[in-house]
Amino acid sequence: MKVIGINGSARRDGNTSIIIGRVFDELKKKGIETEMIQLAGNNIQGCIGCGGCFRNQNNQCVFQNDIINNCIAKMIEADGIILGSPVYFGDVSANMKAFLERVGMVASANNGLFKHKVGAAVVAVRRGGAIHAFNTMNYFLHYMQMYMVGGTYWNMVYGKEIGEVEKDEEGMQNMKSIGENMALLLEKIAK
Repeated sequence: MKVIGINGSARRDGNTSIIIGRVFDELKKKGIETEMIQLAGNNIQGCIGCGGCFRNQNNQCVFQNDIINNCIAKMIEADGIILGSPVYFGDVSANMKAFLERVGMVASANNGLFKHKVGAAVVAVRRGGAIHAFNTMNYFLHYMQMYMVGGTYWNMVYGKEIGEVEKDEEGMQNMKSIGENMALLLEKIAK
């Protein structure tokens, strides 16, 4: 089994990467392969509603100039998907939003590419807006007809500077719980 983590942060190895990594730790304990895809450093445009993916139905966006089609291919092969974003002005990062639009449109155009996969959303936040960012990613998972994994509380961890999230003991414990719950669900589905 394999789980792909999409890090929507503009900081490649920042707090969002750290919290996805904590979820990965629990998955690895159960022998589940993990891979992190970093959106940082990539210029991802949002969906322009051209309808090309509906006309072509080839599991790809018509735009070939960024990492979206590579991400889609890896997500198709994965058993589980973790979406992670920091909070920027009360919502997910611009790259994560563009990612959700484009990937979601391609998945919809191709008969629900991620239907019945296991998914979870996690948020790194300094102060406010975490619930809205969490909801944005959860709406995507829900619309994709994925089995959504919860934890012991809302899937958010507090911290501003890189590494500060590790001081949020409750938040990091929740990331551990999400990993445990995701592993359990993946195992049950595989039976």
